[in-house]
This record gives sequence, structure tokens and C-alpha cells, in this order.
Amino acid sequence: MENLILILCVLAALLLGLVVLIQNPKGGGLASGFAGSSQVGGVKRTADFLEKATWWLGGILFVLCVIATSIHSTPRETPADEQTEQAADGGNGGENQQNNNQQSGQ
Repeated sequence: MENLILILCVLAALLLGLVVLIQNPKGGGLASGFAGSSQVGGVKRTADFLEKATWWLGGILFVLCVIATSIHSTPRETPADEQTEQAADGGNGGENQQNNNQQSGQ
């Protein structure tokens, strides 16, 4: 599952970069090559498609990154986990810490 999310994130980022690079900052972009006497309506639709694709890919990338972060986040240690670790050490975890504190105080 983690690998699938990672692959989708990379794919969305690459597509977003490609769509952004195709666009021209002044609205020409891919459509500027077709501008001229034959400007009927297809050019406008190309610019609209690229703008919508940019927004959709940005949103998809954001959602995938949030999902990937929630999957990869490591849980914090709780006091119950610390007690489990001490029990696994034979219950001497607390005594060793007290001994260390007493020795450092001398």
C-alpha cells in the first residue's frame, strides 16, 4: 500500500510539472502556436484544460502527500510501552535508573 501511494505521488508530481511547463505565464502556452487567423475556440479550450489539469493535479498531489504522511507516521511511545519494555528487561529497568541517579549524585 505504501509503495502504491509513493508511485502515485511521483506520477502526479511529474504530470503536474509537465502541465505547468507547457503553459505560458501570459496565457499563451501551447495555445500560442495555434494563434492566428484560425482562432475559433479550440485554443481557448486548450488553455482551460491546462488550467483545470493544473488545479486537479495539485489537489491530487496534496491529498496523496497527506495520505502518505499518515501512513508513514510512527506512533509515539506511551507509558504503557515503557512498562512493557521494563517487563521485558526483567523489571530491573527502573532499579537501574535509580542506581544511575544515585551514583551521579555522589
